[in-house]
Amino acid sequence: MKILVLGGSYFYGRVFVMQASSEHTITVVNRGTYSMKDFGVSQLIGDRKDINLWKNCTEDYDVIVDFCGYNKGDIKIVLDNISGRVQQYIFISTVDVYERGHKILMDEKGPLEKRSIPGEAGNYIIGKIELEKELIFECVKRKISYTILRPAILYGPYNYAPREALYIQMLVQNHILPYIKDATGKFQFVYIKDAADIIIKCLLNTNSFNQIYNVCDDMILDYHMFVNQLKEIADVEYEIIPMTKEQALSQNVPLPFPLTMEESELYSNIKSKVELNVCYTKFSEGLLKTYNAFKKVYM
Repeated sequence: MKILVLGGSYFYGRVFVMQASSEHTITVVNRGTYSMKDFGVSQLIGDRKDINLWKNCTEDYDVIVDFCGYNKGDIKIVLDNISGRVQQYIFISTVDVYERGHKILMDEKGPLEKRSIPGEAGNYIIGKIELEKELIFECVKRKISYTILRPAILYGPYNYAPREALYIQMLVQNHILPYIKDATGKFQFVYIKDAADIIIKCLLNTNSFNQIYNVCDDMILDYHMFVNQLKEIADVEYEIIPMTKEQALSQNVPLPFPLTMEESELYSNIKSKVELNVCYTKFSEGLLKTYNAFKKVYM
């Protein structure tokens, strides 16, 4: 299968390329910050907003997998200018597109956010919502099958975002583990290998055509459970440091997950399990693999 990957050199895209490259012919289009040649794939370097970049893509591709669409127009410019034939377009969105405040396990039929959310996070969400609409419109017009994936919090090896890796770093290097004693927020993860495998399961899979899927683990966590999971796998000496949210902020302790129930939004993964036959990795198993990978980096 011939796959055109947009982005693909950072966390999610990188792991997908690593897993899929042995079975498929992959061309990665990105700005060239990281070389992808070690994975045995072709790489086109350029800005996705450059029309000439897409006019040079003259081959037919079975599937486009888009990791780096963020702003309205990002999909249209690709499909308007690529000259080769495309059968399926898989777009990586986010569970953050759902309307907030419902306090239920939101499934894929849930309403999308309509309110304006300030700041960088709000711009990110608005961009993803606009691109989901753009994808559907442009693909239906061109008779291309589309698939939208909405992952929750991604974790795993190669994740250098300031999330679980920072807590592992504090364990291994500083021998401390902060415990945010007044945090009540709840959240869901998805192990990066599972997220990549779901893309692979969608490739030219007619079950996934013109469908949307939440991508998230079964387990609903809070800060207390997260710290307990780390305690169970840690193999270094460390000290638990209880602190409040305010104390953590004043000491620059990372607080990457929802802190309160008001901030918490939870999602159903039933559709992905039923239609794509997905078996999500247990969080304890995925976190252990993540810990072992990052321990080698931080030792």
